[in-house]
Amino acid sequence: MANSTQSVAATLSVWDAPTRLFHWSLVGAIALAFVSSEEGSPLGTWHMVAGWVVAVLIIFRLCWGFIGNAHARFADFVRPGAVVPHVRALIAGRVQRSIGHNPLGGLAVLALLAGTAAVTWTGIGMTMGGGDEEWHEALAFGLLGLIVVHVVGVVVMSVLTHDNLARAMVTGRKPALGAIPSREPRSRRALANIAALAIVGLSVFGITRYDRDAFLPGSREGAEHGEHRILAHHHTGQADDGD
Repeated sequence: MANSTQSVAATLSVWDAPTRLFHWSLVGAIALAFVSSEEGSPLGTWHMVAGWVVAVLIIFRLCWGFIGNAHARFADFVRPGAVVPHVRALIAGRVQRSIGHNPLGGLAVLALLAGTAAVTWTGIGMTMGGGDEEWHEALAFGLLGLIVVHVVGVVVMSVLTHDNLARAMVTGRKPALGAIPSREPRSRRALANIAALAIVGLSVFGITRYDRDAFLPGSREGAEHGEHRILAHHHTGQADDGD
């Protein structure tokens, strides 16, 4: 019991459950989107499903950046003025440990969100009978490059700061090392979690209003040029109303 208490006291909570669930869900959805994008892939019917799941996750994270816990909020890690001093310190060998995202990590989060949103948006454009598949693929490979840079950065900073950043995103905790944890009222956390569920639910509802089969596996080609299917649904509804 004493060892357990000591272990808990030696760590502090950094990443809340919604942030961690978002992170690993996004990893899985992007991986599925890339794997299913190959022609002849046995997972090809899941490509558009993965894209719509990513859309829901992006909407959630943008909202969670304002209502999440202290370290999940954009105000905590979007600090443009701190980027240059942080880089200078790294070059000089003065590694500064951060409880949440460091300034470069904050930029990486924004870049990944923007890149993922751009790829998703161009994919959605193709379902409307527009969009450019080559542009969509170019953005997707650009996103892949950002992901590689992000992973390398996580590994390097984990080594330099002796923090296992990947494990922290699984457990939600980091070694305290004298840091003072940020505490928020339980009522606020509970309301934020309820709001998160509402955001996800409304996002799914809105997407299925646009395309009722959005989260069902189907033909990638048919989904990417789904304007005809959506218009067919619309005309069918009009015909039913006329009857």
